[in-house]
Amino acid sequence: MARPINPKCLKCIDYSRSEAKRIHGLHGDSCWQDNTCDSKRSHYRHRKQNNAIRRGERADQKGEQSEVQTTETLSIPVQAPPVALLYLYKEKPKDAHLHALAISIWQGSEKLAVIEPIHCMGMTNTQVRHYLNQVLKVIRERFGITKFEPPIRMEPSECEIVECPLKDKRLNEKSGINSKIRC
Repeated sequence: MARPINPKCLKCIDYSRSEAKRIHGLHGDSCWQDNTCDSKRSHYRHRKQNNAIRRGERADQKGEQSEVQTTETLSIPVQAPPVALLYLYKEKPKDAHLHALAISIWQGSEKLAVIEPIHCMGMTNTQVRHYLNQVLKVIRERFGITKFEPPIRMEPSECEIVECPLKDKRLNEKSGINSKIRC
């Protein structure tokens, strides 16, 4: 811990050297000492600047030390197996009609293939299951995939098929065209 500041020496920095020597010398309170008072007066006069410089140097040293003590990051390549993602475009209720489905094949973060999406309008559950079995047969031969990942449910409004009847309906609703047929 630093020594406390001597208030008498702190007042002394306001005087010139000759004046300080007169006040605190042999004819004054006799505390003046030639070998120490000059350096004390300089220290007290420049104390704030010197302390600021020291703080900056310590901060720089801590910054250099922290750079040296960085945590090493290792990247270990993982050979992820290919997976088939099944996207089901249907409304929220479980028993809602399946609008469309799409399939994509991924290996890690790389997309390997996309099976063209299809509309399921008018298809029965058996027909959809038969189609998915055909797709599995093709991707088993090509990528070695034997089953789909758990299905991802998407809203029918997100259907990516270009010729989607829902898109025609949305365009008509946006443009305000009345779709009622008059006889």
